[in-house]
Amino acid sequence: MFVVMTVGATEAEILGVKSRILAEGLTPFDHVSGGRTTVAVVGEIGARRPALLERFALLPGVATVTPISRPFKLTSREFHPEDTVIRVLDAAIGDGSLTMMAGPCSVESREQLFETADAVKAAGATILRGGAFKPRTSPYAFQGLGIAGLRLLAEARERTGLPVITEVMEPSQVDIVAEYADILQIGTRNMQNYSLLRDVGRVARPVMLKRGYGATVEEFLMAAEYIVSSGNPNVILCERGIRTFETYTRNTMDLAAVPLLDRLTHLPVIVDPSHATGKRWLVKPLALGGVAVGADGVMVEVHPSPDEALSDAEQQLTLDQFRDMMDAITPLHAYVRGIYAADGAVPA
Repeated sequence: MFVVMTVGATEAEILGVKSRILAEGLTPFDHVSGGRTTVAVVGEIGARRPALLERFALLPGVATVTPISRPFKLTSREFHPEDTVIRVLDAAIGDGSLTMMAGPCSVESREQLFETADAVKAAGATILRGGAFKPRTSPYAFQGLGIAGLRLLAEARERTGLPVITEVMEPSQVDIVAEYADILQIGTRNMQNYSLLRDVGRVARPVMLKRGYGATVEEFLMAAEYIVSSGNPNVILCERGIRTFETYTRNTMDLAAVPLLDRLTHLPVIVDPSHATGKRWLVKPLALGGVAVGADGVMVEVHPSPDEALSDAEQQLTLDQFRDMMDAITPLHAYVRGIYAADGAVPA
């Protein structure tokens, strides 16, 4: 439930409400919007709901107490009406600008990473991606360079000025990855690894959460709720394709999820057409499609020589293909944002 305070409620009144919530064995999370404070009541309420609604409504400074039927609360627009904007170095995600995350699937060498980083930066990328720890279906496939890869990513950040995003695969890796990376990525296989979600919720780094390939939108938002309720409000949602009966593509990209998520949540949403399609010739049209339906950004894989890549060779763009995609997507983004801003569908 949400406890909505009166406009101008005093700090003592707000603290009184939060103290009462804590006394009931629940957890309060407050958010200020339009001069009014809303306090989300998080925890197992059960049969106490009617009594708590009445009890909280009588507290000084309370305007209304609203039950909420959706299981996700802190990630909902009811609690946080305005868009969340996440700022990392010189990049901003969710402010209406185009976020472009680009780089190799796996960090393979200094030369490969630096050549890619220089090229994507010159073409307009705002964030550098690269895998140091790689979850692979086969135990015999290249698993990444590990800590050596993290150090190379940090060098590439110093070289280009681009913030770095890389995947963290297990709780024991959180601290070391957070030491080198600017954004922590939770991959599709770990979307419901609740121990990992709680741990990244306790670090001072934004988190990009990828949708599980078999997850519903509600399950996706509940996974994000784990991170936010653990103390980290800076979560980016990534639609990267879901598994369906179709076999011609690696996954099926759910473009409808983008405007749906924009209606349900205040968190920024990006799309990953590389993993959604598994084919480099499909990456550009799906990236354009993601931007057309209102995505805040795109993540793509780029490699100087994709056919020689140690992982995901078929879905990585060449440097020229990435430049070509940026030439097409930049004006489209400006045009689409103008349309959505005019009819109020997507905040600009």
